[in-house]
Amino acid sequence: MLVAILTIPLACALLSGLLPWRPWIGWLGTTAATGVLACGIALAVGVLHAAPASGLRGVLRADALSAFMVLVIGVIAVLATCQGVRYLGAEIASGRCSRRHASLYAVLVQGFVATMLLAVLAANLGVLWVAVEATTIVTTFLVGHRGARTSLEASWKYIVICSVGIALAFLGTVLVYLAALHAPGHGAHALNWTSLVAQSHHLDPGVMRLAFALIVLGYGTKVGLAPMHSWLPDAHSQAPAPVSALMSGVLLTVAFYAILRFRVIAQGALGPTFPRTLLVIVSLLSLGIAASLLLSQRDYKRMLAYHSVEHMGLIALGAAAGSTLAIAAVLLHILGHGIAKGVLFLASGEILLAEGTSEIEHVPALLSRRPVLGGIFAFGLVALLGFPPFSLFVSELNMLRAEFQTGLGWAAVASLVCMAVIFGAVMSHGRHLLLGPKGSSAPAVTPALVAVPLVGGLVLCAFLGISAWPLQPLLHAAAKAVTP
Repeated sequence: MLVAILTIPLACALLSGLLPWRPWIGWLGTTAATGVLACGIALAVGVLHAAPASGLRGVLRADALSAFMVLVIGVIAVLATCQGVRYLGAEIASGRCSRRHASLYAVLVQGFVATMLLAVLAANLGVLWVAVEATTIVTTFLVGHRGARTSLEASWKYIVICSVGIALAFLGTVLVYLAALHAPGHGAHALNWTSLVAQSHHLDPGVMRLAFALIVLGYGTKVGLAPMHSWLPDAHSQAPAPVSALMSGVLLTVAFYAILRFRVIAQGALGPTFPRTLLVIVSLLSLGIAASLLLSQRDYKRMLAYHSVEHMGLIALGAAAGSTLAIAAVLLHILGHGIAKGVLFLASGEILLAEGTSEIEHVPALLSRRPVLGGIFAFGLVALLGFPPFSLFVSELNMLRAEFQTGLGWAAVASLVCMAVIFGAVMSHGRHLLLGPKGSSAPAVTPALVAVPLVGGLVLCAFLGISAWPLQPLLHAAAKAVTP
C-alpha cells in the first residue's frame, strides 16, 4: 500500500514528461491525486483496525498520523490539479508557455506531491529530512515557472532562506543521531522514529535541547514561522495559483509534521517545559508579525500568504499545549486550513486571470461583477477567519480550550488579540474586494471547471465543521501517536 501511494504520482510524472502537454495529461494528474486520496482512505481504515503499515524493508512506515497527512495531501492535490488544467490551458493560449514547458510543470507538480508523501511516510528521520529538502528543490522551479523577473527573484529568495533552514534542521537531526548513538543499546536504529520515542528518556538532555531548538528553527523555516518567514509572501504571491495552493495548504503542514515527530522525542528527553516554551515563543511571534503586516497589505495573494503565517502560529500554539485534545484540534485545523487556503489561492488565481492584477485597490466589487467567483472568495475568507459552520471554528475553539486547560491561558488571550487585529485587517481588505457598486456591464460567468471543485472544497470544509465523525477515530489515534 505505501509503495503504491508513492508510485502513483511518480508514474504520472513519468508519463507527463514523455509527451507534450495536452488537457488529458492534466486530467491524468487529477486522476493520480484522486488515487492518492483513495489509497489514503484505505490506509487510514487499515491503521485504525490493525498495526501500523510498513514497506520497502522498513524504510516506509505509516501510523494514524501518517495516514491523516496522506489524506490532507490527497484532498489539496485533487483541488490543485483540477485548477492546473485551467491554468496551463490559459498560459498556452496566451503564448506565455509552450506545451513542453507545460509538461515540465506537470512533472514537477507530481514530483512535489511524491516528495511530500515520502516525508509523511518515512520511518527514518533522515529520510524525512531528505524528502523535505527535495520539496524545496522541486518547488523552487515551480515558484519561478512564469519566468518573470519577480517570479525568479521570489524563487531565489525561497531557495536561499529555506536551504538555510533545512541546513539547521540537518544539524538538529545529526545531534539527535549523536544522542541516540550514546543511548544504551540503541545504535542499530539510531534514526528510527519508533525506536527514538521508546528510548527518548535515555537521550542526553543537553544535546537534545540544542537539537530541538535547531529543529524548530530549521523546519519552522519551511513552516513559515517567524523569524524565518520572509520567503513565504514572496513565493506564494509569485507562484502559479495551483502551486500556491499546494504550498500553503500542504507543504507548510508537512514541515510542521516533522516538528510534531521531533517534539515527542524532545519531550521524553527534556520534559514538557522546554519544547512548550520554544513553541509558544515562535507561535506568538508569528501571530504578532502576521497581525502587523496584514494591516498594510495591498496585494490579495500576499494577504493570503501572511494569513498562512497566522495559522501556522495557531497550530504551533496548539502543539505547545500538547494534550490529546490539543493535537487532535491541531490536526483538524491543518485539514481545514489546507482546504480553505487552497480554495482561496485557486480563486485568487482565477481573479488574477480575469482582472490582470493582484492589487486589492484595482479589483473592486467582485460580488456584483463576478458573483460566483466573488461568492467563493467571500465564503473562503469566512472559513479562514474561523466562522461557523466551517471546521476552523471547531479546531480553533478546541485549541483554545486545550490551551486554557494546560496553563497557557495567557498565551491564548494574546493569540485572541492578534486574531482580532487580523480579523479587522482582512475584513477591511475583503470589503473592498467584494463589495461596491455594480458596474454597467453584465456580470461575468465563472466556468464550471473553476466553480465546481472550489465549491466542493468549501462544502467539505463546512461538513467537517458540522460533523467530523468520519475523522474522529483517526484524529484521536493520530493525536495519541505524538502525545507522550
